Amino acid sequence: MTLDFSFVNPEFLRAWVLHGLWFSLLLTGVAALGGIALGTVLALMRLSGRAWLAQPATAYVNLMRSVPLVMVILWFFLLIPNQLYRTVAGEWGAAHAPEVSAFITFTLFEAAYFAEILRAGIQSVPAAQQQAGYALGMTYGQTMGLVVLPQAFRNMLPVLLTQTIVLFQDTSLVYAIGAYDLLKGFESAGRNFNRPVETYLMAAGLYFVLCFSLSLAVRKLQARVAIIR
Repeated sequence: MTLDFSFVNPEFLRAWVLHGLWFSLLLTGVAALGGIALGTVLALMRLSGRAWLAQPATAYVNLMRSVPLVMVILWFFLLIPNQLYRTVAGEWGAAHAPEVSAFITFTLFEAAYFAEILRAGIQSVPAAQQQAGYALGMTYGQTMGLVVLPQAFRNMLPVLLTQTIVLFQDTSLVYAIGAYDLLKGFESAGRNFNRPVETYLMAAGLYFVLCFSLSLAVRKLQARVAIIR
């Protein structure tokens, strides 16, 4: 078999790749920010020491972490009524149900993983820091927001970024529900030009370059954080 990449040109990239790459990056950013926000709430619930808060949060985290992501993607896409997409994002949402479903699914799913990272980060801060906040008359929320969480985020920043890289790789799973991500763009181009092998090789190469480059950046950041400590 002879590989032929003669169809690759700037117009090919604009027409087939950039749109999918933009959606993959957007999905990664939205899911990461939303997952960290919801994950912080879940982590604080688990560490609150109150059963009525800790038990639901623990159940949510364990459920999400025990189910394959692709199955969760299919659940949300097939079980959520189309009216909800219209309510969330209007007529655009109803017309782009796979994309809206992907935003919701990834945010809720990744929150469980970010919650565990955040919980470990909060626990890495010496207990004396929290006690000092209480000694100054701060409430639990003020102590967490002003004393503990800033230190915890610095400690776990490399791990959060590593999980975000994994999240970017996982965005390729939205292919299962027909959302137009980076992999879908290459797959569509392969069918259009009758060169599926070449386009899948290009997709693998692009994923590798992006993820490996980001991994090197995270490694350098981790070394700098270690020096600050």
